[in-house]
Amino acid sequence: MHERKVVVFLGPSLEAETAKKILDAEYRPPASRGDIFNAVREGVEIIGLIDGVFFQACAIAHREILYALEEGVKVVGASSMGALRASELDQYGMEGVGRVYELYRKGELVSDDEVALIFEPNTFKPLSEPLVNIRYNLGLAEERGVISKEVKEKVLSIAKSLYYPERDYEKILSIAEGEVEIEVFERLKKFLIEDKKDLKRDDAIAALKRIKEIK
Repeated sequence: MHERKVVVFLGPSLEAETAKKILDAEYRPPASRGDIFNAVREGVEIIGLIDGVFFQACAIAHREILYALEEGVKVVGASSMGALRASELDQYGMEGVGRVYELYRKGELVSDDEVALIFEPNTFKPLSEPLVNIRYNLGLAEERGVISKEVKEKVLSIAKSLYYPERDYEKILSIAEGEVEIEVFERLKKFLIEDKKDLKRDDAIAALKRIKEIK
């Protein structure tokens, strides 16, 4: 059976070594304007859009993805830019995978800012924490009785008030320290060190497994 040519645009959402163990594909850096057009012209048959540039350069245009779909290319999106574009274009045939995609699809997330982060340009190592992960982990902390809803909202508003490159747990906690009672603060800090989840990473893995199924 013919194995279809697969290209995956991947950066800070998941380390490449892990990705390669899950799916044998050609991995390219986060997608920017024109990259999907080029992949289609090269004869790529499945495109995995996970990471893309947001504010550093021109983002992937909707028309590129529509062009790929019209040409019969399967496009799967998840985790970051892929989740955002899939929520906008699933009605045209783009397939979305994972929780971040579902949150955008339902309108619970709206802004690009939710998945934006900065990363080391050579290794793609994340240098800030995306708001979607912070929101998810604060929700988990509330569910598990670590913090109250009021504290969750307070800490989330601190995270939202920071420009996306400045968002990380250390900075958020340092601002929250004076605004939350000390016992609660210590519980939250412990939770974020020991039990936090990486929603974008989980979704990237789910997308690669999905592509492997259809490859």
